[in-house]
Amino acid sequence: MKYINADTIFPESLLKEIQRHIPGGLVYIPKPKEAHQKWGENSGSRMILKQRNDEIRQLFAAGMSIDQLIEQFCLSIDSIKKIVYSKK
Repeated sequence: MKYINADTIFPESLLKEIQRHIPGGLVYIPKPKEAHQKWGENSGSRMILKQRNDEIRQLFAAGMSIDQLIEQFCLSIDSIKKIVYSKK
């Protein structure tokens, strides 16, 4: 994260108010709540994992064994169990 000098971006009245509370300190200004995205939403990773997990659940429901799912998806037994037994 790159730091920006506050006196170059804030109006003087706002800068003075901030300096009253935190003279010479560092302040982190977070993004607005509506700008926050969950992990993987930007890159598409979240959607890819959801699709993979849905496929695993469908194959399990169709009769594929956990051992076969482990082989096909290269996941641990704990990961497969977590996916197939979750309530989604």
